[in-house]
Amino acid sequence: MLISDLFSSRAPGCLKRAGHATRAAKQVILSLGVFLIPALALAQDSSRGEAGQFDYFVLALSWSPSYCQAAQERGRRRPADEQCSGRPFAFVVHGLWPQYERGFPSYCQVPAPRLNRRLVTSMLDLMPSAGLIFHEWQRHGTCSGLDPAAFFQTVRKAYASVNVPSQYTELSEPISVSPSEVVNAFVNANSGLSRGAISISCDNKRLTEIRLCLTKNLSFRACPEITRRSCRRDHIIMPAVRGTISKRGR
Repeated sequence: MLISDLFSSRAPGCLKRAGHATRAAKQVILSLGVFLIPALALAQDSSRGEAGQFDYFVLALSWSPSYCQAAQERGRRRPADEQCSGRPFAFVVHGLWPQYERGFPSYCQVPAPRLNRRLVTSMLDLMPSAGLIFHEWQRHGTCSGLDPAAFFQTVRKAYASVNVPSQYTELSEPISVSPSEVVNAFVNANSGLSRGAISISCDNKRLTEIRLCLTKNLSFRACPEITRRSCRRDHIIMPAVRGTISKRGR
């Protein structure tokens, strides 16, 4: 019988049989759901990972002028956003992320331990957005196995362990660079840093972020999963920094 016959007046008994078949199919789907929903929940729980159980850190340094320029183009710039309010931020800390050799844990404690307001304020020189600080703690910091004060102290130590090339700290005019050129500049400025431990992120026209891989002791280390996702564009723009700053002034 054709499917179209189910809705034909020439098959008066078929509609009733079709109704029974539909109800039976629904019962099968509901029965499967009893088993699938707990399985999916278990998979989601396991993806959170266990606090303190990870292989290395990724230190993500965002090029603040690119972030602010992109946000303005999308019409999302907020006057209250300190990062884009006119202060001369160059590279700022996006986050310090616990990482597996493949993949990464996230949201390891739900709800996350609360952050002290004084601690948040103390980090604004490196992470110039309270919203960013809260988000990074909840998603990544809780997987470090450290309490809030120790985690953000580690963030500060990780940042201090990296020498940002001088040509990128006082960038008064936008420049065009290749990802390889930026990698070489960081490698030359940092003893022990290899090309296998750094990745460049970009959007369709700008450099957006530098990602450096660090051991738990904050030494540089190789990270193939991170570097293979590095920006492949021939040239990208680094928008200018507003004003002149030093690394300690960010």
